[in-house]
Amino acid sequence: MSEQETMYDSSAVAAAADFLRGHYRRPPRVAVMAGTGLGDMAGALAAEAVVAYGDIPNFPVSTVPSHAGRWIFGRWAGQPVALLQGRLHLYEGYSPQAVTFPIRVLQALGVQTLVLTNASGGLNPAFSCGDIMVLADHINLTGANPLIGPNEDGWGPRFPDMTAAYHPTLRASAQAEAGSLGINLQTGVYAGLKGPSLETPAEMRFLRTIGADAVGFSTVMETIAAVHGGMQILAFATITNMCTPDAAQPADVDAIIAVAQSAAPRLAALIGGVLQRMANR
Repeated sequence: MSEQETMYDSSAVAAAADFLRGHYRRPPRVAVMAGTGLGDMAGALAAEAVVAYGDIPNFPVSTVPSHAGRWIFGRWAGQPVALLQGRLHLYEGYSPQAVTFPIRVLQALGVQTLVLTNASGGLNPAFSCGDIMVLADHINLTGANPLIGPNEDGWGPRFPDMTAAYHPTLRASAQAEAGSLGINLQTGVYAGLKGPSLETPAEMRFLRTIGADAVGFSTVMETIAAVHGGMQILAFATITNMCTPDAAQPADVDAIIAVAQSAAPRLAALIGGVLQRMANR
């Protein structure tokens, strides 16, 4: 087993989970991971405890601007929730095991439902900047997988099935809630790349050809680990810029973050509505 894999093994997960158990009143059954520019969703949460990633044993630290790197426990739509303000990325130099370490800690805490959010480039010409897309599927083009290496049988099976990675019932609930809120919720396929360089026009054309509706540098690793761990997953991509290969424009990271931040209240309302529907089931 490699040094990186050993750093994020089951004993490291157990130590992080034990530390976090001392910071909540009720164990969370739902977790929300906030992507680029989406940390402001924390305002929708009645916070009970806030822990910096750097204070959690063995926990990797976010290095990307707009990722605060905070673990927040609280209540959202009446549900005990863990909100992770920021994530880890392969392009930061982290291994797949490090990127998915938060997922393993959530699994150890008993989280059953995971809501992932990200900022993405739009590939589908029917989309517009500022749209929210619920993920129906993904294409892993990172060249990485968090399950490579010896299988941790206590975490999940050697060969997890990925045919319904994004839970159909949760997606239907999101669509229904979007309708009640007057949000035009798109549905599509997310292509996950390693980054950090953004897509060339030729890559944009390729991604469209293989059926991708949006592209980004996150989400896929976490989804694979969460499926392996038996969680139900709901994922949203905020379309922060449009990838138009025949009229390509330079990407402005500050503008991308600004679009994500402007969409955060709508996304928070949507997630809150889904959580309320879960509580009423």
